[in-house]
Amino acid sequence: MRQLCLLLAASLLLGTTYAQTLTVSGAVAKPLSLEPAAIKAMPHTEVTSKDRDGQLHRYSGVPLIDLLKQAGVKTGSELRGKQLLNYLVVKAADGYEVVFSLPELDPELATRTILLADSADGAALPTGTGPYRIIVPDEKKPTRWVRGVISLDLRSANP
Repeated sequence: MRQLCLLLAASLLLGTTYAQTLTVSGAVAKPLSLEPAAIKAMPHTEVTSKDRDGQLHRYSGVPLIDLLKQAGVKTGSELRGKQLLNYLVVKAADGYEVVFSLPELDPELATRTILLADSADGAALPTGTGPYRIIVPDEKKPTRWVRGVISLDLRSANP
């Protein structure tokens, strides 16, 4: 019992380490398992937004829609009809999950870029936050800013 308590205390002091591989699965044409090098090699976008600390930070990463496009998801002018019922479940290593509708991710339908960030203010995300974090600019509360993202699962509300 004492060893278990020491192990738990050590993990709390060191912070949580999250998985490095990101999976994109569900109602996609081509499921993906992306290693950090593959994500780092993708074109990155920057957004500036306030974090929980109330300060503006510059985040860099890959727009979620670009990851979905790579997995063969129809977007833009091809996104219509029953496909508008698709939604993305983002899951963190600690079990936290949030949902985004597919239309709110698509730049032809939405005005903001929702990002899978891998850096903030020019540095890698810190342990306990990264290696990947969802950034949703201009939301009143950052409740969908998922830390330690491990998977993106596209689903449909169409029965």
